[in-house]
Amino acid sequence: MEYEDDQDGLRARSEQAIGEFAQALLDSNVLENAVAAAFGAREKALEAQHAAMSALNLPSAGDVERLERRLRSLSQRLEEVEDQIDRVARDLGEMRRQIAAERRAEDKE
Repeated sequence: MEYEDDQDGLRARSEQAIGEFAQALLDSNVLENAVAAAFGAREKALEAQHAAMSALNLPSAGDVERLERRLRSLSQRLEEVEDQIDRVARDLGEMRRQIAAERRAEDKE
């Protein structure tokens, strides 16, 4: 029982120390400045990467995604056009059959 009490006390003190340390980090201007600098460096690196890729005439991931969306859209439109052409071809075939049938009927008369 005493062992469990010691463990509980140690755990409570550890949690309190970690909480105080975390709060000190959050209140620290050094940490805030370091995080801001890291985000600034990340942004500069992304800009440099984009500039390098543009200079090499290489597409970015966003460019590839936009192209993929456009290709999907074009593919869908082509399928719709193919369907319309199939319908027109069927209608034309039916019209030809009707005309041929009418001509045969006229020839019999």
